[in-house]
This record gives sequence, C-alpha cells and structure tokens, in this order.
Amino acid sequence: MKEGLFKIALLVIAAIAAGATAPARADGMDGKALFLKNCAACHQPTGKGIPGAFPALAGNKFVQGKSTDVATVLLKGRGGMPDFSESLSDQDISTILSFVRSSWGNQAAPLSEAEVMALRDVLQVEPFSNGQMSNKH
Repeated sequence: MKEGLFKIALLVIAAIAAGATAPARADGMDGKALFLKNCAACHQPTGKGIPGAFPALAGNKFVQGKSTDVATVLLKGRGGMPDFSESLSDQDISTILSFVRSSWGNQAAPLSEAEVMALRDVLQVEPFSNGQMSNKH
C-alpha cells in the first residue's frame, strides 16, 4: 500500500516538475489562448498539425463542416485523440471550436455553449463537473 502511494507521489512530483498543468478553463480566456493551452501541442499553434501524427486543422473540411460533428470529437474522442468531456467545460469547448473554425483561413460559423451542452445530452456524455480530478489526460 505504501509503495503504491509513494509511486503516485513520485508521479505527481514529476508532473509538477515537468510543468504539467490541468487544461485551462475559459475564465476570461479567449479562443486562441485556450487553443494554445489545450490543443497546440499536437495540432501546433499554426493549426497545421504534424503530418502522420496529428491532423491539420487549418483548411480542414471536417473542422469547417457540421459543428456538432466537430464538437463530438472533443466530447467523445476519435482515433488517437482523447475526449475532453471531463477536462473542458461547454464554454471552453465552444470557445476553442469557434476560434478553430474561424482561424487559419477556415470560414465556419461559431459554436455556442448551449449547442455543446445540448450535444452532451444527445451523446449521453456526463455534464462538466469542474472537479480537480476530472482531467483524463
């Protein structure tokens, strides 16, 4: 039992030392800032992704397509991408997706917090709880 707790403590210390943080909340942050904190490590600040690993969001027809399809990816995950249903609020998701859908030449309509909330219901994804232990990543 003590060994398990010791290992967990070491992992937490290592994560803190590496600068790992929980995903940023919307608390006054704009879409770009939220994207940079939560998405840019994989999809890059330019939205160009990493070929063969993480898809480009810039000029992406899927990203500019049906807003509920794009939001579903954030709420349920897809391929190698984890879901963010427990780590990002409906407001965060709508803010990030609105930014992505209108950046780097993309020209798609924004997404509202109410749309994301309704989609959670349709997909039977638990409501965002804002708990400190909610980060699955």
